[in-house]
Amino acid sequence: MADGAGAGGTLRDWMEARLREQLAPARLGVIDESHLHAGHAGARPGGETHYRLDIVASAFEGKSRVERHRLVNALLEDAFKRGLHALALRARTPAEAA
Repeated sequence: MADGAGAGGTLRDWMEARLREQLAPARLGVIDESHLHAGHAGARPGGETHYRLDIVASAFEGKSRVERHRLVNALLEDAFKRGLHALALRARTPAEAA
């Protein structure tokens, strides 16, 4: 991930691929909300700083909300190093999403 995104892709593309590879989600939404934070801390021209994730995955079974968030944050550690500033996260099991 040389530029935060990977070869020719966006940060969003990289995050989505990483989460799909590691969590095998039943459902995954990766929404760039950077435009909503223009002028705020961490915002920069070109966006890709503020994202909202909605993940439904069996990998969250038996984990608390905090454990789920820690897992996702650890998987996206490189994205934070490359300019991701904020992440809003909804992490549910398939049963919770039903």
